[in-house]
Amino acid sequence: MEVRIPKHIARDESARLECKYDLGQEPLYSVKWYKDGNEFYRYVPQERPQVQIFTLPGVIVDLHNSSESTVVLSRVDLISSGIYKCEVSAEAPSFQTVSERGHMIVVAMPKDGPRITGGRPRYQIGDTVRVNCTSARSKPAATLQWFINSELADPNFLLGPWYHAERDDLETSTLGLQFKVKPRHFRKSDMKLKCLATIASVYWRSNEESVENEKPREAVMESRGTAPPTSNTASSASLVISLMVISAATIVSSYVAVPR
Repeated sequence: MEVRIPKHIARDESARLECKYDLGQEPLYSVKWYKDGNEFYRYVPQERPQVQIFTLPGVIVDLHNSSESTVVLSRVDLISSGIYKCEVSAEAPSFQTVSERGHMIVVAMPKDGPRITGGRPRYQIGDTVRVNCTSARSKPAATLQWFINSELADPNFLLGPWYHAERDDLETSTLGLQFKVKPRHFRKSDMKLKCLATIASVYWRSNEESVENEKPREAVMESRGTAPPTSNTASSASLVISLMVISAATIVSSYVAVPR
């Protein structure tokens, strides 16, 4: 016996549950489906009607597409998650009964892709990158990964993850990235930071930012010298010297002794 139940399925989609069995030569008596121990679908070929459906929260059976080996659930919701079991019984006199089960998780996917915050458009060698990646409102919370130039980030660079419970039982997840920029992080003066958000096999979204290598500016030395005196300045200096000579001569003459 084998059951095929999707492990993960997106909310509002249809889930196909299959039950493969072989009773050999014994005729089939009934096929029953249960969710978390509660019966919601019964197929008995000898009865009329052959199919009975029992009301169960989160379980909407698509009767038109269901049969003795397949049950289709319409518009699954978070409450549709659970353990589903198929039970097959043979007709009298043996009434042999076999069963198998599987776990189905309904995923509420984020409306948007992951968001990167805290980054700058340019970094220099030696700067510290501090950025966060956030995937909002989902169930279960998205798994986040950081990539630097398409390579998975060193686990030592990661901060978190952190989870925040939202309304309607949804969750927001955040993963930080922090590292010191080295020359190897730039490829042709460009560094790419990418965040990937996944939920099982039903959700896969990413966001990428490209930053430039900002090279440090070289210091410019300014030389200041003393300009040579202009012609006007030289003439003024000559005039001052001449006046000083005349004044000195006058002072000396006033002290010359008059003969008696």
